[in-house]
Amino acid sequence: MFENLTEKFDRAFKVLKGEGQITEINVAETLKEVRRALLDADVSFKTAKDFSERVKEKALGQNVLTSVSPGQLLVKITHDELKELMGGSASDINYQGNPGIILMSGLQGSGKTTFSGKLANYLKTKKGKKPLLVACDIYRPAAIDQLHVVGESVGVEVFSDRGNTNAVDIAKKAIAHAKEKGFNVVIVDTAGRLAIDEEMMTEIENVKKAIAPSETLFVVDAMTGQDAVNTARTFNERLNFDGVVLTKLDGDTRGGAALSIKSEVSKPIKFVGTGEKMDALDVFYPERMASRILGMGDVVSLVEKAQEQYDEEQAKKLEKKIKKNQFDFNDFLDQIQQIKKMGSVKDLMGMIPGMGKALKDVEVSDDAFKHIEAIIRSMTPKERTNPGVLDMSRKKRIAAGSGRSLDEVNKLLKQFDQTKEMMKMLTNKSQMMSMMKNMRGMRPR
Repeated sequence: MFENLTEKFDRAFKVLKGEGQITEINVAETLKEVRRALLDADVSFKTAKDFSERVKEKALGQNVLTSVSPGQLLVKITHDELKELMGGSASDINYQGNPGIILMSGLQGSGKTTFSGKLANYLKTKKGKKPLLVACDIYRPAAIDQLHVVGESVGVEVFSDRGNTNAVDIAKKAIAHAKEKGFNVVIVDTAGRLAIDEEMMTEIENVKKAIAPSETLFVVDAMTGQDAVNTARTFNERLNFDGVVLTKLDGDTRGGAALSIKSEVSKPIKFVGTGEKMDALDVFYPERMASRILGMGDVVSLVEKAQEQYDEEQAKKLEKKIKKNQFDFNDFLDQIQQIKKMGSVKDLMGMIPGMGKALKDVEVSDDAFKHIEAIIRSMTPKERTNPGVLDMSRKKRIAAGSGRSLDEVNKLLKQFDQTKEMMKMLTNKSQMMSMMKNMRGMRPR
């Protein structure tokens, strides 16, 4: 996501490297590269030109502090302008009402049905709601089946009325059902088309008038670039939707839709889909996205993802075990499972400042821990809790059982010992202070 754009921005800012001050000449040269980077990302020419002009105006009006280089200052200004371009701040979804009604719109293949399931899962697990999914695609029986599969996967009921060819009638019946059964949010999945047509737009307009949703969302495939912006504009003219959902942002996308949809349609991006799993849904934070585009990472999102998987009781037990030097391979395996629940390994690593650039063109598989798990699972319960018993014959048996080499088994044991020592040190404050003093003493004078 945005790898090429990050690289091009980085190249643009190198123009100012070593410059003592910001001048109209060196800023113009840098911003020419910035504008080119935006155009390559499939941002419209007008948006790219206006963006560059705003950055230039702010840059030339700034005094460069002695502690800040011109390059750093321009990165800061560009970051702030990127944040504003994408909406400034996160926008909440309105699911209030009795019940709250969310209407989904978008073209066929945009990921609308999958997102409806993800949204239901998000409202159920993160907001404590009881959602009902509604199948209002009267043209494709497969779409109704798909929504039932999606609903079942997240434990959310799906309302459908097979054979009924009136989308408005289905939506009204679903809301009556929700009121009767105590559902407090209704998510209406409507029909999509391969292209915008009058019949489709009239139908969804009629559904909207009949059910008066508290929120209308437009779902669009981020990989369609500038076409996504044009489609959004057409839908907005007819539906006046409340927000945009960008799906497939983890794919090979140039990012143009994320960068320009807000400025061109005047509606905020509310969510982004970042994978196929039903929990691969993120609230869209313009500031965090701007940081990631400029290679600054996104530590806040990384911490939030970690906190979602954080079990305070389990953490206390683990701390006691570490202090008593009882951290074993069962604990090591538990920690791997926690990391895997947080999402794509490459995506997580990209949130660490500087790592996004380092990982460019590097394949980081989500199966990165597979061989480690295989080795640990090939150990006996005694070997997992007491790795000290692992002699050469046991190691050979584990290597054969896991399908890995003896060298890999030895490497894992070494990594485990290093992890164990580091964890022990982190729980020992006096040892940490001593280490920090030693490090200060090692500084070159």
